[in-house]
Amino acid sequence: MALMNSTKPGSLRTIPSAAGGITRLACTRLESCGKDVASVLIRAGLAPEAVQDPAVRLEARAQAKLLELAAQELGDDLFGFHLAHDFDVREVGLVYYVMASSERLTDALRNAERYSQIVNQGVRLRVALNEGAAIALDYVDFDRRLDRHHVEFWLVALVRICREVTGSRFAPRRLKVRHIRSAPPAAFRAFFGVEVEFGCDVDEIVLSSPVASLAATGRDTYLNNLLRQYAEKALASRPTGHASVRLEVERILPELLPHGRASATEVARRLGTSSRSLSRKLHQGGVSFVDILDELRQALAQHHLAERELSVSEIAWLLGYREVSSFTHAFRRWAGTTPRQFRLEKNREPPRAKTSSAKESQHRQRRTGLA
Repeated sequence: MALMNSTKPGSLRTIPSAAGGITRLACTRLESCGKDVASVLIRAGLAPEAVQDPAVRLEARAQAKLLELAAQELGDDLFGFHLAHDFDVREVGLVYYVMASSERLTDALRNAERYSQIVNQGVRLRVALNEGAAIALDYVDFDRRLDRHHVEFWLVALVRICREVTGSRFAPRRLKVRHIRSAPPAAFRAFFGVEVEFGCDVDEIVLSSPVASLAATGRDTYLNNLLRQYAEKALASRPTGHASVRLEVERILPELLPHGRASATEVARRLGTSSRSLSRKLHQGGVSFVDILDELRQALAQHHLAERELSVSEIAWLLGYREVSSFTHAFRRWAGTTPRQFRLEKNREPPRAKTSSAKESQHRQRRTGLA
């Protein structure tokens, strides 16, 4: 599925792309439920006609957004989980077969770490092999905090592939995710065999030593060497960029924003470099610190306003604005409207529910002094 805002000739920075398999699975599910697939794709920033061309890659950020929209369209709060639970893992293609032909699960995981970017440049796997194995997922160049379904798809798919490779129904020792769910879904416990830990500082699957050392049932040294040669060529041909620097900046900024310390100087200090060096590295990737800060604030603002949990003044503080008026001015530049108008439009409800919501809003405003 392809990318509407794809990397164009002369583009200053490389946009992380994905092979689009997850998008196409989601579109098939939407279509089977009688939904307007084209409309959902457009809202995600994807060109509908690209669905027909599996050779076209997609913007990784748009693919993650599509899963969120599809979940809303279908009313399925476990959409990413269900989608990953049902598909044929062989559809992953080359990376799956490199893993499946490896000697042991540890070898398969090392290969996944190296070659997963062939499938999706927006998700980076980090594998630590120490008294078992820990597979962590990092998002590259887009905001992990605004996503649930995409990362849950990845976690389910990784566990399914590891079980398929080893012919074992093992349970991870631990499974941690960054996002929060009000109640752990029973389906998660049934599938993973362990309670998922929500609200952590990492997305990670932890395996015990006996599981990590399991032999692959389809191990084939000759085939694995041949497939890794193909994978190396595919890896060498992918676009490269400076997304890792941007990722580090985006990781640090949220904790600095509420304290009004989100400056290039402070971020550079935490990265152990100079602000001049940080600026140069970001410039090489075609982006500036101001751009990253502005885009992150915009994404977080729209997320918090849609969630309705925080008042406008609280959101302004979280984003590092000392005055609500400053936040309002910035938001009008981003969205062409005020934060309150955006929230009203985003959360428009039927009359009966709207009356209740209005009373709750008035009560919250009285508590925060904004009535």
